[in-house]
Amino acid sequence: MSKDAYTLTSPDGSRTTELPVHKGTLGPDVVDIGGLYQQEGAFTYDPGFVATGSCDSKITFIDGKEGVLLYRGYPVEQLAAQSNFLEVAFLLLYGDLPNERELSSFDHSIRTHTMLNEGMLRFFRGFRYDAHPMAMLSAVVGSMSAYYHDTMDVNNAAAHEIFAHRILAKMPTIAAAAYKHTIGQPFIYPRNDLNYCENMLRMFFAVPAENYEIDPIAAEALDLLFILHADHEQNCSTSTVRMAGSSGTNPYSAIAAGISALWGPAHGGANEAVLRMLEEIGSVKNIPKYVDKAKDKSDPFRLMGFGHRVYKNFDPRATIIRDMCYKVLKQMGRTNSPLFELALELEQVALKDEYFISKNLYPNVDFYSGIIYRALGIPTSMFTVMFAIGRTVGWVAHWREMITDPKGKISRPRQLYTGAANRDYVAIDKRPKT
Repeated sequence: MSKDAYTLTSPDGSRTTELPVHKGTLGPDVVDIGGLYQQEGAFTYDPGFVATGSCDSKITFIDGKEGVLLYRGYPVEQLAAQSNFLEVAFLLLYGDLPNERELSSFDHSIRTHTMLNEGMLRFFRGFRYDAHPMAMLSAVVGSMSAYYHDTMDVNNAAAHEIFAHRILAKMPTIAAAAYKHTIGQPFIYPRNDLNYCENMLRMFFAVPAENYEIDPIAAEALDLLFILHADHEQNCSTSTVRMAGSSGTNPYSAIAAGISALWGPAHGGANEAVLRMLEEIGSVKNIPKYVDKAKDKSDPFRLMGFGHRVYKNFDPRATIIRDMCYKVLKQMGRTNSPLFELALELEQVALKDEYFISKNLYPNVDFYSGIIYRALGIPTSMFTVMFAIGRTVGWVAHWREMITDPKGKISRPRQLYTGAANRDYVAIDKRPKT
């Protein structure tokens, strides 16, 4: 990276400090403040890390103002239209699109790593019947470190490879087992002759008592959603994976930490929150009232699934998934469902309302993904699990990049301390009585 520099002058004007500037391939320059504390005795202050680059990465680029999302330089629109999830997974993991032989080998490896150790399956019996699927997902992924010791060495490149294929292959199987546990149905084993999304649908919805026919539109929709969720730069869960992994912990623990971060309603739980919001609104006739509530700053109600912290224009993923949403609703015969009628009417109101237009509160990917999952018969409690399945490959790609970075060190943010100053201990009998 080429360098330039900013000059920082101390408040009293007595000192100056040179802050190197790093220029990436795309995006804003980054001011290197690594030596600021040593030279000036000062930290930077950036709550939420909204203007802080924590690493350099070659994986994903976002331009929030222009609505751009690139995976390894490829526009997500092109990948969504022409590629498939496993090819995108290969791209994220290895940096380039595969040739036919590479993709065939990768696909075979994923298909043949889908089964779980039987001990892991018995682990599900220890959860309550009403345990949240994300709690099960986090716990079971974390438990993989107790079963797959051959991939625990974070300094072994061959172990990285096996780990990457293994967890990508097993996530749908773990998710399906969690779902079956919540509804009291027997677990359905994976089949190597089915592709990634076909296999997942069968494990979710098949039962031993009858044959299950896979709907190709449902499989296509899942594949598209997984592509759009595969990575999103240094978001909360990805940063969590990197931070946990920076300690040298095993990769399964790092991914489990990312799953826990994703569970939050402000992150991966947003599509679940969309459906709960629609259920609260209840009817098309209530939309004007709730739109007014959303505009009222004193009202805690918010329209979930609109706007995005990074995208200040539109979410490019939402533009892609919108057409698939309508395709799925038509295929499933859900266009006359009151809930989906409500969702589509709310979408139209928000797209035409000057308040939402002026604030760039357009429907985002969470708005449409929740509607699609519901149309496919996936319960609301499983929405964030579906997000985790798609995002796993991004987490793994970032973990691998982080663990092999020669500049890497354990993450250790600092703080602005605003607590009590130094004070002496007071014996309990001498403290104030009131």
